[in-house]
Amino acid sequence: MARYTGPVCRLCRREGQKLFLKGERCNGPKCALEKREYRPGQHGSGRGVRRRPTDYALQLREKQKLRAIYGVLERQFKRYVGRAVGSTGVTGFVLLQLLERRLDSVLRRAGFAVSQAQARQVVLHRHLTVNGRIVDIPSFLVSEGDVIEVREKSRDLQPIVAALGSGAKSVNWLAIDPQARRITVSRLPDPDDISVDVDEQQVVEFYTR
Repeated sequence: MARYTGPVCRLCRREGQKLFLKGERCNGPKCALEKREYRPGQHGSGRGVRRRPTDYALQLREKQKLRAIYGVLERQFKRYVGRAVGSTGVTGFVLLQLLERRLDSVLRRAGFAVSQAQARQVVLHRHLTVNGRIVDIPSFLVSEGDVIEVREKSRDLQPIVAALGSGAKSVNWLAIDPQARRITVSRLPDPDDISVDVDEQQVVEFYTR
């Protein structure tokens, strides 16, 4: 299963903002963006005159930013966009809703993992069940009424315990029971439930230009 294996702090520096790809580390002094507030690469710290970015460049950066936040590679991301375009409703919101409905995204939102990468690993290692069945596909899309539980033998898994120890999460569209290690999808997320610092309309325009 393909995934990005490079340095994730480089992605934050490239976008010039924190994408919170390393959990709590991003809030501390060890954050790479705190130490080096310039783009990565040979010319990243250059002080030369920079041209105004084109519309294409702005759309590209928003697309790359959204991909990095959810840990999705280009081919799969393009499928999400195609599905959103073919759906009824506002395309940008439908795209974000699909990304939020991913099993690894739900796990991170609920506070059972500190980052998208950690959530992905928990799913891949078969520590979760959905409606009583083991699911090891991070891109699995949850639906209203689904019940996600940590398997009995995995309830004391250190990453999960540590993530839950950082404080309870409150997500409007999820019913979270940290003690039982259970997440229930009360409903699908509304626009107000999704807080991602990305202009999703720019992303849609990148693919439909």
